[in-house]
Amino acid sequence: MTKSGKASGSSLLRGIVGLIFVLIVIAGINAGMKDVPLAEEPQQPAQQAGETDLEAQVRAEGTASGQDSGLAENNPEDTNLADNNLADNSPEDNNLADNNPEDNNPANGGNPADENLTVHFLDVGQGDSILLEYNGKAMLVDAGERNQGSGVSAYLREHDISGIDYVVATHPHADHIGGMDEVLNSFQVEHFIDSGFPHTSKTYENMLTSIDEKNIPFEVAKKGEEIEFDPAVDVEVLNPGPEYSDELNENSVVLKVSYGEVSFLLMGDAGLETEENLMKAGYALDSDILKVGHHASRSGSGGAFISAVSPEISVIEVGASNDYGHPHPEILERLQKVSRVYRTDLYGSITVTTDGSAYTVTTQKTGSGEGVVKTGSAESGAESSSTSMITKENEPKDSEAEENEAEEAETEAKEVEVEASVTSGSAESTVYVSDLSLKDEWVKITNRGSSPVSLTGWKIEDDGSKHTYTFPSCTLDSQTTATLYTGEGADTATELYWGSGSPIWNNDGDTAYLFDDSGNMVASLEG
Repeated sequence: MTKSGKASGSSLLRGIVGLIFVLIVIAGINAGMKDVPLAEEPQQPAQQAGETDLEAQVRAEGTASGQDSGLAENNPEDTNLADNNLADNSPEDNNLADNNPEDNNPANGGNPADENLTVHFLDVGQGDSILLEYNGKAMLVDAGERNQGSGVSAYLREHDISGIDYVVATHPHADHIGGMDEVLNSFQVEHFIDSGFPHTSKTYENMLTSIDEKNIPFEVAKKGEEIEFDPAVDVEVLNPGPEYSDELNENSVVLKVSYGEVSFLLMGDAGLETEENLMKAGYALDSDILKVGHHASRSGSGGAFISAVSPEISVIEVGASNDYGHPHPEILERLQKVSRVYRTDLYGSITVTTDGSAYTVTTQKTGSGEGVVKTGSAESGAESSSTSMITKENEPKDSEAEENEAEEAETEAKEVEVEASVTSGSAESTVYVSDLSLKDEWVKITNRGSSPVSLTGWKIEDDGSKHTYTFPSCTLDSQTTATLYTGEGADTATELYWGSGSPIWNNDGDTAYLFDDSGNMVASLEG
């Protein structure tokens, strides 16, 4: 990703801010934003008027031209800020395999001698924050909730980070960008990369204001482009695509990071829709380390996708005893069948260090880890913090193992069929969760198709499946929205009542999941 000119970057940023205000005004007129704190927004009327005029420019730059400066044109010499040199992390200290000097040409997929790529998965509770360090450079992906910003900044200082070459906000949810203000005010940042999907929250607006005030070059991530973090480290953007999804999580910036023979897939909060799109696009998804999408909720990590990634290590960033039931038991079991699972709620911050041919995993709470030399296929296993060196080798498979693999392949094939139906325009794909109000306790289901759909036996669940509503005998007409209220009342064709005497939705954050009468998840929406 390249360094934008200050004028074009600021113009794009102000355009997005202006578009946000337009969205807020339009939404306010339609009385659909009861829980958005509008009172704090009109701070600089003169500027806002000017910014609103940039709406056409935002659309032109953000969706048509993909910004004037291509993401692969940046000069890496302009972004070498941090003074911390990782060369002291010798392969011997980390039980890594020695590099062959002849293989260290970055152009040939090698890496400079004595240089390690270190990826930190920070423990920020129920949120995400990832730090990449290489050759004196730093990239921060997300910064957790607002109350985690000081902790993220302290972690960076502890690792001698004095400046950040790239900051990436995967998407505008508070558990990913809440701590950004603290970080932006504590470090010099050379580039800020955003999903580009406007959001009407005060948290997102404050982040954009800080970027604008500090004149930080602002760019929108585009599928297929590369972030030029360092010539030896490939950072490819796999998502979002040219057309945004209706669901904010599915617009998450997804990154594939490759260093020599070791690769990482960072999924943000992307779920089944994005997974299906990535598989259809034909990306090389196979990765050694997977940062599991959306805290291992049931909205992602489909069987076919996990099979395509075939991770050796799965990292789940999740808060201890969180209200959402993350990680979901079904997803956790799926991951444990194919990989070793590390969770920040159990192990604290998790660090993966690699010289490009081998990697080690260490954890904050246990202080131990495992080393892996890449010599063969991945080995399945449950959670572990073993200190022994593990060599991955192909092993003969007995008949029982082959039978189990056949059953899993059949299951995955069915899941692919189900996931495809969600995005292919079938009857199921036309019905989705269109809105969710955690404060006012209602969720809206819309049929955008041309035919009525029977919702009889369908279900709505919250995060962690703590509450479940089963639709009675009812049909949702074409181009119609039905609202499900938490309280009691008389059902009509477009108004349904859960019948609960107490609140269902968690005001600190929750997700509505929609399942059809066969138990297949059709859609989800995070509030």
